[in-house]
This record gives sequence, C-alpha cells and structure tokens, in this order.
Amino acid sequence: MWLFGRKGPSGFSASSTAEEVTEGIDGTGLTAIVTGASSGIGMETARVLALRGVHVVMGVRNMEGGREVQATIVKENPAAKINAMELDLSSMVSVRKFAADYNSLRLPLNILINNAGIMATPFTLSKDKIELQFATNHLGHFLLTNLLLETMKKTASESNKEGRIVNVSSRRHKISYPEGIRFDKLNEQSGYNGFSAYGQSKLANVLHANELARQLKEEGVNLTANSLHPGAIPTNLLRHNSFIGGIVNTFGKLVTKNIQQGAATTCYVALHSQVKAVSGSYFADSNIAEASAQANDVELARKLWDFSFDLIKRGGPVS
Repeated sequence: MWLFGRKGPSGFSASSTAEEVTEGIDGTGLTAIVTGASSGIGMETARVLALRGVHVVMGVRNMEGGREVQATIVKENPAAKINAMELDLSSMVSVRKFAADYNSLRLPLNILINNAGIMATPFTLSKDKIELQFATNHLGHFLLTNLLLETMKKTASESNKEGRIVNVSSRRHKISYPEGIRFDKLNEQSGYNGFSAYGQSKLANVLHANELARQLKEEGVNLTANSLHPGAIPTNLLRHNSFIGGIVNTFGKLVTKNIQQGAATTCYVALHSQVKAVSGSYFADSNIAEASAQANDVELARKLWDFSFDLIKRGGPVS
C-alpha cells in the first residue's frame, strides 16, 4: 500500500496501522463491544483495543470462530480482557438477546463499534423479511445501538468519560441507488443490484451516525457518534463476488490496505484524544473526510431514522 503514505492533519495516513494510531493510549478501565470481530478488520480492532487495555466483548455470529480469536489474542497478550458473545445482526431476535444478555451482566459500555457487515450478496431476505444487506449492515446495528444506549449513557455519566459510537461504513456509500435509500422498494427483487444495495446500507450507516449525533447533542449527554471508511481491504467481504475478489487479491496490494491498516481508522476514532467531542463526522485514513451530499442530508437522515424505527418496532421493544 506504498502509494498512499501522505499524512493528513491528524499526523496519520492511509498507511498507518491500528497499533500506530493508538500508540501510547491507555484504555484501561474502558469496555467496548466490537461486532463482526471473528475475522478481518473486526478481529484486528478487537486485538488492538485489548492490547491497549480495553475490555473487549466480541459480538460474533460464529461462536467457534469467536472462541478461536479469543484464544489467539490471549495467547499473544495474556493480560487481554476479551470475551465472545453470539450475535447475528441479520436477526432482530438475536440482536435483542445479545443486548439483554449484555445488559444483564451489569458491565459498563464506553465504546460501541458497529463493524460487522456483508457485501454484494445475491438478493436475499433476512429472517425478518428485510433485504439482507440492509438488515445486517444497518438495521441490526440500529437496533443494537438503541438497546445499548441507556447503558452507554449511564456509563458516561458515572465514569465521567466520553462514550463513543463508531459506525464502520464505506466509501461505497457514495454509490448507492440514485434515490439513496429505496424506502418504498427496499425488499423488491426487481431493480436489485448487489453493489448498489451495499452502497445503500453503507449510506445508512453514515446517516444513522449523523442523526444519532444530532440527538445526543440535543440531549446533552457525553456520547459521540461518528462513521468511517476503513479503506479498500481484501477481506472475506468479497466472498460473494469471486471475479472481483480474484482481481483484488492478484493486483490489489498496490492500492489496497492490509488488515492492520484497515483497522486503523476504527481504532483511531474509538480511542484517540484528537477525536474527543467530535460527533457527526465521517473519517477516512484516520482523518476527517468528506462524505457524500446524500450522507449529509439532514432530512434524509431523519426519514431513515423513522423508517428504521418502524421496522424494528415490529419485533418488540426498541430501548
């Protein structure tokens, strides 16, 4: 990834690693949830946060894989405080169970990293009859955040430490469907495009963070919400498109990040003091970046919030 070494105002660049952007940071006493932490940048995020002293709870769909990651991290860092809990973001039942189980542990929660995702899948409906990428990448995280929000507010108040909610989006949010969010055609196979649907779900991640940031600021609580693009990374997100995955794996090293670089912006936004009190921003390469015009549309963000709230209300309590 030698083509992209120019540093931004933060002092970091696309080539910076997660360990580099968190060097010297002491996360002792903080507790974080990282979704999708059994592989890829989620795994590296969990590893580096634990390395900095954060108690990490990994939300993973595959518990066997989660336990393997936990063992690997502890073997490398015997002092690591890390646990795995089952979480399938495509199922509202699973999200509600995860949140209820977590809240029953009476653990604090300082950092919520909404990282898990799928990409460019064939048209599929989730268990809740919602287009799968939207359900997994956005709606599951929207519900999870709502269910954990009171715990985060309580933690921030009692600890006097800023809580941070981090949505891992993508530069692909700039290439959604023309209307941005297909509110009226979300679950229609007609007109479905796997990459546009991925862009739609990633646009939703940014809009969610922006509207949440607005509400948290209005409420006056010590919580922030931001979104980010981790970079182009050859991970198993491309498993549904073998042709593009093959191209990336063959030629991508010149223009893509490795896993250590891919997790950098997430760890930066989650832990770095430069991000203190910054909310409703979009980051890339561990610097504030420019999101699309649709992502900055306040009315679209509010419409998505109401739309998402209506969808999750079908399945039970939302807070």
